[in-house]
Amino acid sequence: MMKFSILSDSLEKMELTSKRLELTDILVELLKKTPIETMSKTIYLIQGKLRPNFEGVEIGIAEKLVIRAISKSSGSTIKKIESDYNDGGDLGKTAANILKQKTQTTFAAETITLERVYDTLLKISKLEGKGSQDMKIKYISSLLNDATPIESKFILKILLGTLRLGIAENTVMDALAIAFTNKKENRGLVENAYNVSSDLGLVSEILSREGIEGILKFKVSMFSPIRPMLADRVKSEQEALKRIENEFAAEYKLDGERAQIHKKSNKIILFSRSLENITEYYPDVVEKISESINADEGIFEAEIVAVNENTGDFLPFQELMHRRRKYKLEKAVSDYPITVNFFDILYFNGNNCLDEPYQERRKKLKNIIKENNFAKLIPMSIVKNKDDISDIIENSINSGCEGLMLKVLTAPYRAGSRGSNWLKLKREYQNELGDSLDLVVIGAFFGRGRRTGKYGTLLLATYNSDSDIFPSICKVGTGFSDESLDQLFQILSNKVILKKNPRVDSSMDADIWFEPELVIEIVASEITLSPIHKTGLDYIRKNTGFALRFPKFTGKIRTEKLAEDASTDEEVMALYKNQIKTN
Repeated sequence: MMKFSILSDSLEKMELTSKRLELTDILVELLKKTPIETMSKTIYLIQGKLRPNFEGVEIGIAEKLVIRAISKSSGSTIKKIESDYNDGGDLGKTAANILKQKTQTTFAAETITLERVYDTLLKISKLEGKGSQDMKIKYISSLLNDATPIESKFILKILLGTLRLGIAENTVMDALAIAFTNKKENRGLVENAYNVSSDLGLVSEILSREGIEGILKFKVSMFSPIRPMLADRVKSEQEALKRIENEFAAEYKLDGERAQIHKKSNKIILFSRSLENITEYYPDVVEKISESINADEGIFEAEIVAVNENTGDFLPFQELMHRRRKYKLEKAVSDYPITVNFFDILYFNGNNCLDEPYQERRKKLKNIIKENNFAKLIPMSIVKNKDDISDIIENSINSGCEGLMLKVLTAPYRAGSRGSNWLKLKREYQNELGDSLDLVVIGAFFGRGRRTGKYGTLLLATYNSDSDIFPSICKVGTGFSDESLDQLFQILSNKVILKKNPRVDSSMDADIWFEPELVIEIVASEITLSPIHKTGLDYIRKNTGFALRFPKFTGKIRTEKLAEDASTDEEVMALYKNQIKTN
């Protein structure tokens, strides 16, 4: 058993710092105090979750319900709690202050354990139907009755999804390596285990129990998603040929949703690029796909694309997103038919395929997938020179695709990694960068005129994988329709934080700061050097970073991407250098 106060005290310390090294040190200290049997629960809770993302366990507590629970536990009126909350803007802190007054006039309560908090929150997440609201209030107030003010504060922050500490997966993996192997350098081994399991809680439990030997035993498992391999961007055929010197494969790049399909007998589960279970949105895949897969069990990657039923033409990604709805899904499935376009195989009838070269995986895939109108193989050709690429990319664009994915024939599948073994070559934008950029929304500035009451301008950032930060690159205020502004306002309202996230690097002081989670697509006229923005700081000139000139929102909200999948500093620098060469 572990006192919940050990966790809440650590969370309080984390909340007071914006330095990643300090966050790591506090986390290492916490992990060393945590019993093995409680390790996975601790890891989940510090990330504000109860289970790994792919299990889809959500607490789903509304603020009004929490306010009723605080009222029941403290004796304060709902009106007073709401007034204090409106003044302070943080319901967790509001509860702590109110309950602090209560504890000064009552006897000491029972000490609560981390296990009790976790198990209670898990029970709450499973409650639904008639009477569930009252039961949730009962469970929450029971915890608050025995919790200290600080414990109450963090119980409610976890419940409400407002635990904003700036702790990323990379920070957790660093801390695990230091705490249980005494070497940060072993973080790579921790990450390998996470890459094939997508479950940091499980990795932490095995590492704390068995050490390095335990995590070396991690292997691919059915219905546990593998973290996807990612591609670097290139601007031109010439750059691609410089990056990959020998023959390579060129696949059509489709504008759809990347899905990892797990099949065992008649059981089918689909995971998104961000490891979300998306099976419910694709009942037609569950129903039909077994007919096209000649294997009892396997893990496959495919691009799911919406198509025009009459012409067979591919439709934009945004059309496919109409399926992402809780209600009237059956109508959406009917209105937006799809094709499933396979491009890789990761596991087959008990055999791990990750270490096999791409060309061998592709051969296997070709033998296993039986093509029809619903399931297809993404077209692939072998490229030997620049003329080959030019012809293939022209054909891909004429077929309604975005461009090409270029892949080294001899390369294995490196789960969770990005590099030159896979390159992304999209159609060139006339008079623009040569590619779009996927950027992270980190802040906003209030609008004027018809944008009053909305965000008029967004502050955007890239991702720096070396330092695990989000450095600013531009403000964008063009390309937004009234509809998209409303949509973004709704999405971002759940990501508002009181201060800049420790992982955000910006010299600008935004009106509103957000948790760096949402990715949107941007085009621009060119990349310039900037003394203000932090992307690529010191790469070209000391105290100078990169900025985008005339950035414009394309209309695409990349809900399928994690913030860590956004465009990187290195990609921006490569685009900048190519820009100079062509000017």
